[in-house]
Parts: sequence; C-alpha cells; structure tokens
Amino acid sequence: MKRFAFLAILLLSAGAADAASRIKDITSIRGLRDNQLIGYGLVMGLQASGDSLRNSPFTDQSIRSMLDRLGVNVEAGSVRSKNVAAVVVTATLPPFVGKGERIDVTVSSIGDASSLAGGQLVMTPLVAADGEAYAVAQGPISISGFAASGAAEKLSEGVATAGRIANGALIERELEGDFNALTSIVLQIRNPDFATAVGISDRINKYSRAKFGVAIAAEQDFRTVHIKRPDKITVSRLAADLGELEIVPDSPARIVIDEKSGTIVIGDKVKLSTIAVTHGNLTVRVTEMPDVSQPEPFSKGETTEIPSTEIIANQTGGQLAIINGPNLEMLVDGLNQIGLKPTGIIAILQAIKTAGALQGELVVQ
Repeated sequence: MKRFAFLAILLLSAGAADAASRIKDITSIRGLRDNQLIGYGLVMGLQASGDSLRNSPFTDQSIRSMLDRLGVNVEAGSVRSKNVAAVVVTATLPPFVGKGERIDVTVSSIGDASSLAGGQLVMTPLVAADGEAYAVAQGPISISGFAASGAAEKLSEGVATAGRIANGALIERELEGDFNALTSIVLQIRNPDFATAVGISDRINKYSRAKFGVAIAAEQDFRTVHIKRPDKITVSRLAADLGELEIVPDSPARIVIDEKSGTIVIGDKVKLSTIAVTHGNLTVRVTEMPDVSQPEPFSKGETTEIPSTEIIANQTGGQLAIINGPNLEMLVDGLNQIGLKPTGIIAILQAIKTAGALQGELVVQ
C-alpha cells in the first residue's frame, strides 16, 4: 500500500512539471509585503479562569495602571480578581490598507490563565517594528479549545489560552508610499532559477514589444527581474497585465526525503547513471530460555538455573536490480522492482548519491 502511494506522488510531480504557470503565481513584487504588529493588553470578563495575580505580577500592575488612567485609584495588592488575563496581541498589516479598515488579530495568554473563553479584549494599541502604533484591537475572543477540571480529573481539548478576533483591529495609520508613482518594478522569483528568470524576461519583452513597441524587462540575477514602466500606463495596470502571462518555470534536479514520515518526492529532472542495486533485510532474534536443574531426593543438592539461549537469523530481500534512470518513470519502476517500502528506498537513494550515480540534489529533512 505504501509503495502505491509513493508511485502516485512521483507520477503526479512529473506530470505537473511541464505545465505553464502565470507569472503572478511564481513571482512577487518587491516592496509589496505584509508588516507584523504586536501589542500587550488585558482580557476581561473571564469566569475565574484568568491569571492568579500572585503568580502574574505584571497583570496586577496592568490592571492598576489601566484603572488609574480611567480615574480610579487602586492601592497595590488590593486587586484579587481572577477574571482578568494578560495577553499578547499579534496581527498582520497588509500593504495598501487604509484608515478605518479592519484586520484579524490573534490573542495569546502570557500568564497562568487556564482559559480565555468568554473574554473581551480591551483597547490595545498594535505597534510595528518602528515603534509606531498602526492599529487598535478590541473585541470578544473566539477560541476553539476548552478546559474543564474537577477534584480528581481534568479534561481539555485544543488550546483554550489562545484565540482570534475576526476584524478585531481598526487601522489608525496608513503606510506611506504611492505605488502608481513608481517608474519601475522588480519581480522576485519564489523558486529562484536562472532559466526561469530568463524565461520571464523573454515572455514579458515579447508582450511589451507587441503592445508598447519596446522591451521593458531585464533579468538581474537568478532571483529578480527588473521591469521599466512604459509611458501612459499605471504600475497597477502593468502588474495586472504581466501577471496573467504564462511561462514554463524551470526547476533543479532534486530529491526531497522526509525520513520521519517516509515521504519521498523526486523531481522529473532527476537522472541516474546505470547501476546495480541490491537490498536485503537481516533480522536476528535472541531468546533466553533458562532451564532449571532439580537434584535427586535426599541428595542434599541445590536447585540451580542453567542458562539457555536461542539465536535465529533470518535474511529477506537481497534482489539484484539493474537501474537506469533516463527519466522519472523508469527510475520509479526500477526502484519498485526491488519491492521495497519507503524506508528502504530512502536508504538506497542515499547510497546512490554517495556512489556518485545520482545526477541531482538530495535533500534530507
């Protein structure tokens, strides 16, 4: 059953390798990226499942600081509530987001609270790496786990100390920049390759010569392609038009092995020199079966234990197969001739690489 799954994965990889892909699916525009936001806040309204203020002194300080800003004077050590939890709030700020828009936030407990179920996050500023606040988060928390305990048993499912607030943050500051004012853009290839970079550049220039009468793209290296914006077109429209163009991306000859799960993925560019492979499994079983020596009656002897060991060796496999891999299908057929499980195929591929007969990169995870 495992060998069939292995063969199916490989053939699907080979069939998809020759398919054309849109440029926008294999590249990204430099500068158009998300920004990380983080904030520290308090979750209120918990049902005695919040932080114990003795073990989480920062929660006590935060409660008193918040109440002090609201005009309520609270002495140190006078707060005893377990309905509050200190949390870290994180979010992702998308590019070109404007004031008044909303984004999702993730809330995670940093104290000893047992659950955030039913809690309400109070107003929490979210700052970026530059120290400026770009959003403010607030709202009821939705969690997917639960935890319940009694005197003799505790039951939990999922994570009850982390949750999410859909559209929980309101954007208060916009990122500076005018995308349409750019005179050029740079495409970054997600799987860097010189042949892919040249293919993208040639395909874009073919399109631009037909539409604008001039070549606008030039490959800078195996990772980036520089594009100059023609006159009388915005960068947004240019990016939309170029993103729909299709090319066949190239990929290196690579085998990826995950030894933990036994997953093997072989690219269609992988080739093998002609080799002979044999693989056998030796099983040795050692069994201790001690005997007891009982003396004759009235002999004044002693009962003793006599050691007895049984060793059984069994070797299976050992088939010899000639493997010549000019293409992916023949390589898979050759490996399957030996009748191995994925663990055996992993061992063989590593040995073939060591022997210098594998024409490609072997990546072991």
